Amino acid sequence: MKDAADRAAAALLRLVIGGIQALPVAAVRRLGTAAGEMTRRLDRRHPRVALRNLESAFPDVPPADHRALVRRCFRRQGSLMFDNIRVAKLPPTELCRRLELVGWEHFRQAEEAGRGVLVISGHLGVHELIVHAVPVYKGPVDVVARATGKSRVDAVLGGLRQRHGNRLIAKRGAVWGMLESLRRGGRVAILPDQRVHPNEGIEVPFFGRSSFTSPFPARVSQRTGAPALPIFAYQAPGGRYRLEARPPIFPGGPGDGETRRLSAAYLAVIEDEIRRQPEEWLWMHERWRRH
Repeated sequence: MKDAADRAAAALLRLVIGGIQALPVAAVRRLGTAAGEMTRRLDRRHPRVALRNLESAFPDVPPADHRALVRRCFRRQGSLMFDNIRVAKLPPTELCRRLELVGWEHFRQAEEAGRGVLVISGHLGVHELIVHAVPVYKGPVDVVARATGKSRVDAVLGGLRQRHGNRLIAKRGAVWGMLESLRRGGRVAILPDQRVHPNEGIEVPFFGRSSFTSPFPARVSQRTGAPALPIFAYQAPGGRYRLEARPPIFPGGPGDGETRRLSAAYLAVIEDEIRRQPEEWLWMHERWRRH
């Protein structure tokens, strides 16, 4: 029964992906916005989670503005989710034509260390674009991804990320794959902004609240000397995209204190991006849950 359900889910996912990728980008963004609004109306739990998170992150904002921001978040996340699917289909020439690079000198600075590059971002904007755009300019990326537990669904989702010579690293036990990639001078992409179980995480501040965060990106950076390079991808008018690199974060040495400093620095740069445009982030996630 589980195998049949996996098969059916993968077939449905392929159908949805194919439909989205067949549409022009303007239609994808409009359809995604409508899907996000429908989800907000039908979903009872996640709008409450988003509202609670926004109230905590922005305590000085009036309640009416919090509720309006929840509505914008759902609409925006629908548009971004559909766009994240569509960008996987863009050929390199089309991608370059639609892409504006901002702060790309920071990538060159990170590469000059000669230790590989740990690309970090958040569940923010068109984040899947990063693993398609970076290979076009810099070469393949090894992508750290969480498995769904459904092998055929994972194969479909993995296929979206494995274009341009990219390789997947399973999130469970990812450290060895990350170390191997960085030690040969490669590029590893990871999103460190989601909650981890208290047994697996360390506590660092995020929006002024203690949050359980994985220490492994920082530890891998410490072990290899690879700098972390924050990159963020956003929609732009006219069906275009903007890829923004921030200054690299270099490791200082071994030790738990440095692990905590680096982890906090990663979250701080992601928080700065979210504060600039909060509707771009996935507020529906239980980021600050304590168990």
